[in-house]
Amino acid sequence: MTLVEKPKRNAPAKQQAENAPNADDSLKSLSKVMRILEVFSTIDRKLSVAEVCRRTGFPRSTTHRLLASMKEVGLLDQNRQRDRYRLGLKLFELGNVVLANLDLHREAAPYVKRLGQLTGQSVHLAIFDGRRAIVIHRADPVESAMLLSLTESAPVHCTSVGKAILAFQPDEVIARIIEAGLQKYTANTITSGERLREDLAVTRKRGYAIDEGEHQAGLRCCGAPIRDHEGRVFAAISVSGASWKLPTGEIASVAEIVLQIADTISASL
Repeated sequence: MTLVEKPKRNAPAKQQAENAPNADDSLKSLSKVMRILEVFSTIDRKLSVAEVCRRTGFPRSTTHRLLASMKEVGLLDQNRQRDRYRLGLKLFELGNVVLANLDLHREAAPYVKRLGQLTGQSVHLAIFDGRRAIVIHRADPVESAMLLSLTESAPVHCTSVGKAILAFQPDEVIARIIEAGLQKYTANTITSGERLREDLAVTRKRGYAIDEGEHQAGLRCCGAPIRDHEGRVFAAISVSGASWKLPTGEIASVAEIVLQIADTISASL
């Protein structure tokens, strides 16, 4: 008599376990998604699959699959010619939720507008994400007399908001920024770690940072740190204008106003 082997009841469960997504693989996929999002900027607004591949180092098949998935959930949009991608409105929607939940966003709004009125210059309010200064408010009272809300990132080694924040960070944070590389934007950009440390030491001593056309040529900025309820610097506010509109001789008086507004915001938090 031939014996027929009974199917193992746990076979389907075992197969499901083998096919189940691995947690490590999911984390790797999320990291890849973030890597793709970070290659876009206010300069590189639209990128092709080949350009994303080149900037991320991902294989074309992996890049194409991730781009398609990100487009499906709204993280990316694709133009009509279907050859280039750009950041999707879903990110704008999520960003607005983040801003609405930020105490700094709510508390600082009237002070951002007030600083613009007092100085007649553009005002930037930024928060530190560990690598860059994320601008969450910008006011230009001269041209529009309106408070503008936007999010954009600014390098911390060559902007006044960035240096006003970085100067008060632990040594290991400053070292990490330097080791990541100090990109050159203009002839005045500080690209030496030693020079940056010296500049940050001056900033700590006087209480505010100055950007002498280091990020954008011909633009002068003055920024002061904002502290949380524990006294830690996590954000900054600045005024900026063309060098001829914000001459060196007026920096000290403008800095007093910026410092006062920054301290008032800190106290309100």
